[in-house]
Amino acid sequence: MENCSRRHLVQAAAVIAAGRAIAQSKPRLRLGIILGISPDPEAAIRRVHELGLPTCQVMPRETDRETAARLRQALTQYGVEATSAVATGPPPETYDFYHGPATIGLVPAPYRQARIARIREISDFAKFAEIPAVQTHCGFIPEDPNNPLYNETVEAIRTVARHCKNNHQNFRCETGQETPITLLRAILDVGLDNVGVNFDMANLIMYGKADPVAAVDILGPHIQGVHAKDGLYPTDPKQLGQEVPIGQGKVDFPAVIAKLEKIGYRNPLTIEREIGGAKQTADVLAAKAYLEKLL
Repeated sequence: MENCSRRHLVQAAAVIAAGRAIAQSKPRLRLGIILGISPDPEAAIRRVHELGLPTCQVMPRETDRETAARLRQALTQYGVEATSAVATGPPPETYDFYHGPATIGLVPAPYRQARIARIREISDFAKFAEIPAVQTHCGFIPEDPNNPLYNETVEAIRTVARHCKNNHQNFRCETGQETPITLLRAILDVGLDNVGVNFDMANLIMYGKADPVAAVDILGPHIQGVHAKDGLYPTDPKQLGQEVPIGQGKVDFPAVIAKLEKIGYRNPLTIEREIGGAKQTADVLAAKAYLEKLL
C-alpha cells in the first residue's frame, strides 16, 4: 500500500512538472509599439529599444531603398522586429462619421487608384526592409454586399493583396470602419490566403461597431496583428469615440487577451497611443506595465 501511494505521488508530480514545462514552452505574447520612422529610422528604432519593447509596426513616409536599408540596419542593430508596415494616404483622410466614408481607404472611388499605388509602394519598401506584412484601413466597407462599392472594394483589396503575395507578405485589413461580419465577408470574398486582420481593440468601440471580446469570435482565425489601444463609445453622431490611455476606456483587456490566447494567437500586442510628446511616452510605458501584468 505504501509503495502504491508513493508511486501515485511520483506520477502526480511528473504530471504537474510536465504541465509546467508545456506552459513555459508556449511562446509569450510579446509587446510592441506603432510609430513613424521619418525622418530618422535609426532614432525611431532606438526609441523602441529604449522603451524596452521587442517589436514594432512602422509607418514609413519615404519609401526609397536607402530609407529601407537604414531601417533594416537599425532593426538589426537594436534587435527589434518590425512586424508590419502601415500604409496611409495619400490625403484627404478624415476620421469621422460624416467625411470618413468619402475619404478613408480603398472604398472611395475618387481616391482608390492613388491608395492602391501607395499600398504597392509600401509593400515594395517592406520587401527591401524585410518586413513580412503590410496593413491599412480599407475604409467604410458597405454592409450590403449588393452595393456596387462593396464589390469594387473587394476587388481593390484583392489587387493590393496579390501584390503583397508576390512580395511574400501578408496583407492586413485594420478593424474600425466596418462591422466584424462585414470585414469577414470581404476577406472571404477576396479569396486569397495572405489576407488577414490587424485587430484594433479600441477602434471597434470608438466607431461603435462591436465589442472587441465578441469580435474575436468572428474574426479570430484571421487575426494576424493586434493593436492594444483603449477608447470610449461615440456619443456625438458626427465624431468617433475618444481614444484614452489603456485601462481608462471600455476595452476589457483581460477578457480580450484571454480569448486571443485561447484561439492560439501568438503574434505581438502592438501598443498604439494617438498623441505625441512626453505624454505619449508616459502613456506607452504605463500601458506596457499594465499589459505585462496581464501577460
